[in-house]
Amino acid sequence: MLKQNGEQDLRNFTENTFQESVEEIVPGVWIALSIGHSNAIFIEGNTSVILVDTLDTGKRGERLREIIHAATGKEVGTIIYTHSHVDHRGGAGAFDLSNPEAIAFSPCVPVLEHSVMVQDILNKRGARQFGFSLSDEENISQGIGIRTGAVYGEARAFRKPTVVYDQDQVIREIDGVTVEMTRIQGETDDQIMVWLPEKKVLCCGDNYYGCWPNLYAIRGGQYRDIAAWVRSLDKIRSYEAEYLLPGHTKPVCGQEQVAEVLANFRNAIAYVLEETLRGMNEGKDMDTLAAEIALPEKYADLPYLGEYYGTVEWTVRAVFTAYAGWFDGNPTHLHPLAPGKRGEKTVALMGGPQAVLRAVQAAVEEKEYQWALELCDLLLNAGEMIQEARRWKAAAMRKLAKMETSANGRHYYLVSAYELEEGEIPEYL
Repeated sequence: MLKQNGEQDLRNFTENTFQESVEEIVPGVWIALSIGHSNAIFIEGNTSVILVDTLDTGKRGERLREIIHAATGKEVGTIIYTHSHVDHRGGAGAFDLSNPEAIAFSPCVPVLEHSVMVQDILNKRGARQFGFSLSDEENISQGIGIRTGAVYGEARAFRKPTVVYDQDQVIREIDGVTVEMTRIQGETDDQIMVWLPEKKVLCCGDNYYGCWPNLYAIRGGQYRDIAAWVRSLDKIRSYEAEYLLPGHTKPVCGQEQVAEVLANFRNAIAYVLEETLRGMNEGKDMDTLAAEIALPEKYADLPYLGEYYGTVEWTVRAVFTAYAGWFDGNPTHLHPLAPGKRGEKTVALMGGPQAVLRAVQAAVEEKEYQWALELCDLLLNAGEMIQEARRWKAAAMRKLAKMETSANGRHYYLVSAYELEEGEIPEYL
């Protein structure tokens, strides 16, 4: 979200949340925080260790292996992947010497066919979202964790699953520890939770972490079914855990605190989903709803619902397009003018490119940075005053980056500004 001190809010959140530590939550269960971009949880069995997620690179996985051995004196015999994102699997190769079983679940919803055909552009947008090309000072954090080790040249070290379950729940005893694994659709369609009934510990993967989640990722991708995510949170809540260990950010401890946090997290997401659907049914368009819908104060002020990763606005837009598609109901938009033609006509109507550029300059001076971006796009689409428009667009994006609380949005602004300043022609122009 955009606010006057957005960048500082993100910096404060980062400094308060991502402090490196290894905590023994209950006897025999540890969580490693801010060793990598994601968390890792390890559980001591009779003769070996069960590891839930493995951090994001081989180097960080090796450090995790040393931490585990120092704490338990044992090697990892079992790895459980909460889901397929690389930041949770990229350190697994560090444990190859002990040849652990590696457990994963198949997705409950198939990946869209031909997704590979758009992988290049999604990867490019992902690099902007995560700010891979930014310095540490510019980056601040990745919103839900410290920077991935990949930006420092560290390689991923994957280990393929040796067992892939295709059912919703599997209960096993692994080296003397009862482990209940349940598929809970949310941030990914192969997401699972790991319940340790004897310890009252629940590892929830990425279906809960301590800020507004990526209900839609601006890098692009398949719709994340928000109604299913809410049902998954209901499933998590039904376990009455005393300790909730997320894949990112700090654990939640105490049964009452876990229940309260999960209820608020679940209800806030459901509120945005339902308010968007109500507004759609009233005939409101996507832009109007995105501007109108905000979290009620009882949720907005909660520290674990801050918009440091996803945002409410992007969630509204995702819901709208998922339920109604690209058409907003306005017949004007059935066959809109091409951007170039619209730019030419609008620039002419406004008195020509010089007049539009003066309006851009005035917008920046008056701190109307979004309006400045839209005016710059008119010039760029019309093919007028290209260099000036790029320069001013980059300047406006840098101003917006200082207002953005979401690490993802902030990075996207900054990386895009660099691209324009360095003479690249991004595909969105």
